[in-house]
Amino acid sequence: MQCNYFDHGRCRSCTLMGTPYADQLHAKQQRVAAELAAQVPDGAWRAPFASHESHFRNKAKLVVGGSAQEPTLGILGRDGAGIDLRACGLYEPGLAATFDELARFITTAGLTPYDVTTRRGELKYLIVTYSPDDELMLRFVLRSKGLLAKLRSRLPHLLESIPRLRVVTANLHPEHKAVIEGDTEVPLTDEVALPMRINGHTLMLGPQSFFQTNTAVAAGLYRQGADWLSDDASGSVWDLYCGVGGFARHLLSPGREVVGIELSADAVHNARAGLPEGARAQFHVGDATLTTDALPQPAAVVVNPPRRGIGELTGFIERRAPRTVLYSSCNPQSLARDLAALPSYAATHARLFDMFPQTSHSEVLVRLDRR
Repeated sequence: MQCNYFDHGRCRSCTLMGTPYADQLHAKQQRVAAELAAQVPDGAWRAPFASHESHFRNKAKLVVGGSAQEPTLGILGRDGAGIDLRACGLYEPGLAATFDELARFITTAGLTPYDVTTRRGELKYLIVTYSPDDELMLRFVLRSKGLLAKLRSRLPHLLESIPRLRVVTANLHPEHKAVIEGDTEVPLTDEVALPMRINGHTLMLGPQSFFQTNTAVAAGLYRQGADWLSDDASGSVWDLYCGVGGFARHLLSPGREVVGIELSADAVHNARAGLPEGARAQFHVGDATLTTDALPQPAAVVVNPPRRGIGELTGFIERRAPRTVLYSSCNPQSLARDLAALPSYAATHARLFDMFPQTSHSEVLVRLDRR
């Protein structure tokens, strides 16, 4: 992939830009295999699941800079000034096609970008998510409620100019710190969840719900997880850190009950809302690390934790002793630590899923079987 922004030093977020994609994938596989060598034998590794090297991102987190008359959508430079990246080649075409119209809306609506150096202005970010059905969710990240009335009054114009918009919200982020969003979400449209159709399943994605940013590779990850658990379709499966139910939905089968646990109440609400009629699945709001013995004995456990890993949950898994564990991780270091804390299990299958081409980040799925 060639990128003018990288070549001209405007953006260096893609640290592997310019490296042939085949070489990137090979180097990632070698690195994760080396980092997990003590826990995952060479014979367990399957061929990496490759991505398109460009136009793969389904989500854009765009810093809004410049002025209302001439906004920039992209990142901030070291001087705090906005750098416009609307022509970035990472985004899915249907997502990138909205950027110019969004910039025009900022101008016509008079939305003042937030200036990090002076701490003035209101509009901090635009967060845009694109679905496989060519629909969009747009979130305006604002410093205060000051622009809410203006956004509501201009919403019909926005929906007319971008008719693919299904969900529009405002996120209130009053603090001056290096996080993208705040805790308060204000719906501006009647619909508050974006349908994400993947492998024939429709997941309902709320504004603050987690979803992988590479739809095609996420689809492969879910298919692989279902395949690696297809040899035991009976009993109960726990999907811990379940989010909106990506793995859970793919693990539904006759004779199997799926139990999902997730800290986000909104994600659990959407996981329940997207279930087909008659599905044997239940979702609970709670901390996966505090899962109690009140739940039925699982035949298998799926974990897809944040970068920090599962920590003390390893002890819980050891005590409950499911036959199989599927561990999906975006951090080989925490994965290696957690696998070492599961001595009763052996890694029998492992695969790299390249969610993030042009960077060194990696997603790894491991199947563990009880010894």
